[in-house]
Amino acid sequence: MSSRRVGDEVVALLAGGGYAEQVVVGEDQTLPVPDGVDLVDAAALPEAVCTAWTNLVDAGRLRDGETLLVQGGSGGVGSIAVQLGAALGARVVTTAGGPERVARCRTLGASAVVDHRREDVVAAVREATDGRGADVVLDVLGGGALRDNVRVLAPGGRLVVIGLQQGRTGELDLARLMAKRATVTGTTLRSRSPQEKAEILAAVAEHVWPLVTQGRLRPVVHARLPLDAADAAHDLLESGEVFGKVLLVP
Repeated sequence: MSSRRVGDEVVALLAGGGYAEQVVVGEDQTLPVPDGVDLVDAAALPEAVCTAWTNLVDAGRLRDGETLLVQGGSGGVGSIAVQLGAALGARVVTTAGGPERVARCRTLGASAVVDHRREDVVAAVREATDGRGADVVLDVLGGGALRDNVRVLAPGGRLVVIGLQQGRTGELDLARLMAKRATVTGTTLRSRSPQEKAEILAAVAEHVWPLVTQGRLRPVVHARLPLDAADAAHDLLESGEVFGKVLLVP
């Protein structure tokens, strides 16, 4: 990655400690603020983009023309994954709760959106894919959705679990998994080594950052709150009404 100069505006992938006015981070854990993106809004990008990129491309092996199911397209990572999947040439199906959130997911590039509050997700995904299923499922739900995620996989499909909103354990139908020649992978970004993170950031700088500067991928920010309102930010997240990211601003 190119060297930074004093005074450059950057965003960073932190190992932790982001609720602060100042942080120390290695240069190879930073990215320049993309042209045309507000500095504060750009803070919504690093972790979400790196998570989406490494799980769709590395773990999920998503290819042009495949179908991607994003469980939770209105979330901080999901809203980026929908845009990135579409930019990579996938047909994106996603889930969201309620008509307004469904409509907003469509504006991000989703070809089909399932209202999980009103529809059977498995049946709706099958209908949207003419019965074939999804080649890649990016899942933030975890154990509670494991059974249904395997059911919606296409032959040779890849389920990538990145969250545990519905628990750590679930029922896995091994016979169905074997019949589909499918795989289940679980990953986290936070626990990776600095070297691994630097490699991910380098790939993001090369492949994803140009999409941001071209306007094909954008940060999705639900709200900005002052740093001393962190408790209110967490309450907002737990309300289930957030679309995208909540930012704390010093």
